[in-house]
Amino acid sequence: MTEAEMNAEAADGDGPPKRGRSWLHLAPLLFFAALALLFLFRLFAGDASRVPSALIGRPAPELALPALEGLVRDGRAVPGVAPAELRAGKVTILNVFASWCAPCRVEHPFLVEMGGSEAVRAGKVQVVGLNYKDEPENARRFLGALGNPYGAVGVDRTGRSAIEWGVYGVPETFLVGRDGTILKKHIGPLSAETARDLLAEAAAAAAR
Repeated sequence: MTEAEMNAEAADGDGPPKRGRSWLHLAPLLFFAALALLFLFRLFAGDASRVPSALIGRPAPELALPALEGLVRDGRAVPGVAPAELRAGKVTILNVFASWCAPCRVEHPFLVEMGGSEAVRAGKVQVVGLNYKDEPENARRFLGALGNPYGAVGVDRTGRSAIEWGVYGVPETFLVGRDGTILKKHIGPLSAETARDLLAEAAAAAAR
């Protein structure tokens, strides 16, 4: 057998295994690509605002937060949040906000409407703010410019209380029953529709 024939035979023998090995090299990439697609599908398939909370149906973590210094409403200083605030016999809408949070500005007009609603004026529902990792002056300017819907504002400078409430980010809004049980959690900015629905649920809970 000549050298050329030996080289041709070797080339013929090496051809199929090389093609087989190339497919084997692609297999892990295809596998991980399929996993990535599955992950993305599961991540975006649901409504992010309805992410379940382990706290729903359980007593709300206690809040003992100082007032936002210098914040005034109707000529009176707005109080902070005391531990008994969420067990005072009223239904509470607790909103986590910050002046540096752009989506908070989007939802704020709906909170202002909520704060002036009949259920709030009648004393059956209260709207409480949790100011998250904010500068006091910036928070006061935020509420001064956009309106203050809150009957009480607790300052959570370190974010520790928010962690205890399982807050993922701002804004988030909780519905708390008269006995201090968390009834609902909304993640992300409220819309006109979700704010209206939340207020209706709060009024219904107050009537029970």
